[in-house]
Amino acid sequence: MRNRLLFIIGITTLLACGNVEKKEMPGWDVTVSGKVGFPKEGNISIKKWTDTTEHAIILDFNRDRYTYQSNVRIEEPGYYRINFFDAQFVDVILDKSNLEVNVDGNAQNGFYEINGSPDVEIFKTIQAIRSGFQGSVELSKLNDDFNKAVEAKDEKGIQALQYQYQQLLKKPNDSIANLLVQKSPSVAVIEFLSKRELDTDQYFPVYEKVAGILKDKWGEYQVAREFIYIVEQLKTVTIGSVAPEISLPDPEGKIVSLSSFRGKYVLVDFWAKWCGPCRRENPNVVKVYKKFKDKGFEVFGVSLDRTKNDWLQAIAEDDLAWTHVSDLQYFNSAAAKTYGINAIPFSILLDPNGVIIAKNLRGNALEAKLEEIF
Repeated sequence: MRNRLLFIIGITTLLACGNVEKKEMPGWDVTVSGKVGFPKEGNISIKKWTDTTEHAIILDFNRDRYTYQSNVRIEEPGYYRINFFDAQFVDVILDKSNLEVNVDGNAQNGFYEINGSPDVEIFKTIQAIRSGFQGSVELSKLNDDFNKAVEAKDEKGIQALQYQYQQLLKKPNDSIANLLVQKSPSVAVIEFLSKRELDTDQYFPVYEKVAGILKDKWGEYQVAREFIYIVEQLKTVTIGSVAPEISLPDPEGKIVSLSSFRGKYVLVDFWAKWCGPCRRENPNVVKVYKKFKDKGFEVFGVSLDRTKNDWLQAIAEDDLAWTHVSDLQYFNSAAAKTYGINAIPFSILLDPNGVIIAKNLRGNALEAKLEEIF
């Protein structure tokens, strides 16, 4: 891996690194060692990735042999950062395995390698699966056919090729899904799924299986509890579930509830003025709203804007003539938290009973689904 590992934001348990007298710290020891090609003046240290304090564990460095090695006491699996002389920083995952981290040590973009980490091996395997898919003959031909269909403005051909792509993508994704279940419990698995790298509807059973393994084997660890909470949130917005209630003020300050639209098909659309993809999709939503509003279709727009001026300006500019609500709290919006939203645009389509029947339908897909319904 040439770039540093990506990490989940929000892990709050901090590592206690102080001296302990007459009482052993909980947890276990992991040996961290390696070689430094171009050592600078100063120390090699390590601390938990979320620890914002200056306190860190100084690792034993043999400057004559260009090697370092120390035991690090950890209380649970998690993310750590090794600081080489304030010149190079390498992020690692510590669990039960000893790590060897070899570096240049003199520049942040210098060489480094991590050996002995099962988590790194999981990421490497996933990358290999994806690289094989990206380089496949089938995908190359599909891309060529898709470009030809776009040039010819063949809408039916484009939709057929998009469907073929999804079918082709299923094989590598199935392989990744099987790997994630087999390798659980693992911080790497938690990280990958927390970023929702696999479709949360199609692969929700994988999310549930991993959460179950974590609950059974890592239930006392913060990193596991946070993932289990994410899965519980996802469960509320899977296809087939009744959509959670949303009750927020409209532009006049009146509280409007999503449940007040029972009896209609409703597109719940999370968006914002600052969201480029949202704004580009708005003309399509306007089109289908005008086409189906008299047949029992409604749009319930939930803005994640920060200011009322931005919110109202975008409504006017994009001619969005449906119901709008917002608490102007960005991603801290009560609705965004309820629905576990970490990116927009995000939309769900509800049947007259408030049951989720589709998610993130955009472009022609939304119109096609409404044509099918009405």
